[in-house]
Formats: sequence, structure tokens, C-alpha cells
Amino acid sequence: MNDNGNSQESLLALDRQVCFALYSAQLAMSKVYRKLLKELDLTYPQYLVMLVLWEEDGQTVSGIGERLFLDSATLTPLLKRLETAGLLRRQRSQEDERQVEVVLTEQGQALRERAEAVPESVMCATQCSPEELERLRDDLHKLRQRLTD
Repeated sequence: MNDNGNSQESLLALDRQVCFALYSAQLAMSKVYRKLLKELDLTYPQYLVMLVLWEEDGQTVSGIGERLFLDSATLTPLLKRLETAGLLRRQRSQEDERQVEVVLTEQGQALRERAEAVPESVMCATQCSPEELERLRDDLHKLRQRLTD
């Protein structure tokens, strides 16, 4: 350790921080997604909403928010932009008018086919095997769960 207390052994060394490893990896991943999603005319948060709806159409706003860990103040502007783009429709639930359901339009459903190339392109960019990516994803899910418990 030098006079300033700097050392790779220091608990405060940047390269020892898990948060920085996650942050810098996310910055790199965002660059990859930005390029791929530009072709779909989607931002990354919009892409996440579309993934949820492609998985199961006709979900409530609160259901989408729970799935993406987003509050309605963050989610509502995303949904408005996607609705303006013609990809989805928001409508009051017939069973419970307090609930707003989100339904894909034909254009939103058709976009799925173009988006199917995104995961493979991301996998190629990471230069990881499918097994490595699955382990990493599972480890990150465990970490998120532990941090939220």
C-alpha cells in the first residue's frame, strides 16, 4: 500500500467493486442493444415492454410493471410512446374498469418476427456460449433476489 492508501488490495479499489462490474457491463450491453433496436425503432425499455407482451398479450399495466420492476410513473410514458407508434393499445378491463389492459396491435405483433434476430445477435456480441449466458443470467437473477429480500 502506498502513502495514499491506494492499492489493488484496498476494498475501495474500483476494479474490486461488483457494482462497477455490473455498471460497466450494462453500459457495454446497452451499446449492443441500442444498435440492434434502432432497426426496430425501439428503445431498450420499450423492447422490454414488447418482450413481456409478446410472451403474453393482454396484460394489465400493473402486471407489466411487476414483471419489469417498474412503477406506473415510469411505465405509463413508455406505453404512451408505444401506443403512439401504433404497436399497442391501452383499454379499460371489461372485468374491472380500474384496471388498464395493454394489447398488441397487428403492427406490434408483426414486429415480433423482426425482433427474433436480436437475442442471437446479442449472444454473438458477447462471444459466450448459450450455457455461459444461462449461468450468468441465473446468477444475476439470484443476486437481484438476494438484494431485494
